[in-house]
Amino acid sequence: MPTFKLDGKDIPFEQGDTIIRAAARQGIDIPHYCWHPGLSVAANCRMCLVEIKAERPMNMPILKWDGDKKAFVPDTKPKLAPACQQAAAEGMEVLCESSEVAQKAQKSTHEFLLLNHPVDCPICDQAGECKLQDYWFEHQGELKRKLTEPVHKPKAVPFGPTIVYDAERCVMCTRCIRFCDEVAKDHVLDMRERGNQNEIVVSPGRELDNDYTLMTEHVCPVGALTSKDFRFKARVWFLRTASSVCSGCATGCNMHVDFDPRDNTIKRLRPRDNAEVNQYWMCDDGMLSYKDMQQARLLKAQIRKGETFEQLSMEQALEHAAQVLKEAMPEKLGVVLSATHPTEDNFVLATLASKNFAAASLYLAANPDWKGDSILRHTDHNPNRAGAAQCVSGELKSSSALLSDIEAGRIETLIVLGSSIEQQGDELAPLAKLKTLINLSTHPGAFAAYSTVMIPVATHTEMHGSFVNAKGMLQHFAPAVKPPQDVEPAWLALVSLAQKMGISLDYAKFQDLNEAFIEARSPQQLSQESNV
Repeated sequence: MPTFKLDGKDIPFEQGDTIIRAAARQGIDIPHYCWHPGLSVAANCRMCLVEIKAERPMNMPILKWDGDKKAFVPDTKPKLAPACQQAAAEGMEVLCESSEVAQKAQKSTHEFLLLNHPVDCPICDQAGECKLQDYWFEHQGELKRKLTEPVHKPKAVPFGPTIVYDAERCVMCTRCIRFCDEVAKDHVLDMRERGNQNEIVVSPGRELDNDYTLMTEHVCPVGALTSKDFRFKARVWFLRTASSVCSGCATGCNMHVDFDPRDNTIKRLRPRDNAEVNQYWMCDDGMLSYKDMQQARLLKAQIRKGETFEQLSMEQALEHAAQVLKEAMPEKLGVVLSATHPTEDNFVLATLASKNFAAASLYLAANPDWKGDSILRHTDHNPNRAGAAQCVSGELKSSSALLSDIEAGRIETLIVLGSSIEQQGDELAPLAKLKTLINLSTHPGAFAAYSTVMIPVATHTEMHGSFVNAKGMLQHFAPAVKPPQDVEPAWLALVSLAQKMGISLDYAKFQDLNEAFIEARSPQQLSQESNV
């Protein structure tokens, strides 16, 4: 692979790479505002100027005055070039941190960008993750010299239902405009006026209202665009981050879960770069899905008493469920896997069924399809349909087949993972014919009204686990927050349930379970594993 030198270090690059892209791939940050690896090159902030040690061609001389010769002579001094635009070349020698000229240029550019910038840091949501702050400490560190009144522009301008704009903070990097044009395919933002009167505006008669509006805030390097959802909610230095996978659809976007350990709550979700899955993006529904994870949770085990439910301990609920399953007729037992639950939950339930309920029928319940697109959103509104299917050796029957079998009297006892099912309302009426319905779920859902026993379990942000996306990629995730008191992952609850039935499942630890699942997968499936 060809290389160039950056501050004396060899940097490998691929055909078509720019200096900044090749450096970023090696973990080296050349200061920048307008450049983003997923967007076209604008080269308008000039923060990434670097020195390239190569003489200018003599047929395009730039003259300078030579006092000794008393004449203008060609200036062969190395030139500055924007690293985001300059193509990397074999043998090129680039200076950034080691160049006084480049460092002075970055300092001057930064001072220029801050001339009219308000000192909003104490009330700005970008504080703590703002490039203006970071680069000020790295490349300037001095008070600005401008003594006159700064130019004032509109503040707190609503761009739509999710985004607020502050024109005074904007450095006109145009990332938001390019994202809307190039990724979201919605030319709703543009720039008007010139010089220090520049500001970003929404097209007349329009709002910034598509499925990717929160990405405009995500790509903004300063505090000009803020999310109405996260605005004034938390200071980022109080937050901690865990790596996870979005549960919104079968794409399986990689994401960061930002949570506050002081109150054990998730504050926001952000995309995590993965070129093979979601590149650098997430849709709005995915980024806001953390709300559903934390609201209206099933927190206590419950057992039906007539028309109402009585709360009881997890131990008592599992004991009751175990007794019911012992007494059930195996040929009239149905086991429902979930396309929304992690693979590990489905695997343990499928293993329990195959080893001890051989005559039971296996089904798959899922969310109904939603609106997809050609960008990221998959029409399958489930994160793990493929993962659930990999947990069984044969085919899983549909939820329609489940309701038909219940209606015909072929199923009398049901153990269900999750709360999602494609059918709604009166279509679920056959569930009322069941003698027993045991539901392990994070939320009360469609099965709740017909349940005999409801057992609360952890969400995927509260456990180690994995999803298999529509491409067949197994993607692991780690816990961010702790599950509610006395609540555990469904696979652990199922292991306890099996023990109470006198059945031994050798999954004392997650590592044991993970090894068993890997052993059960085919070589082709294993080749598509993507560790987080």
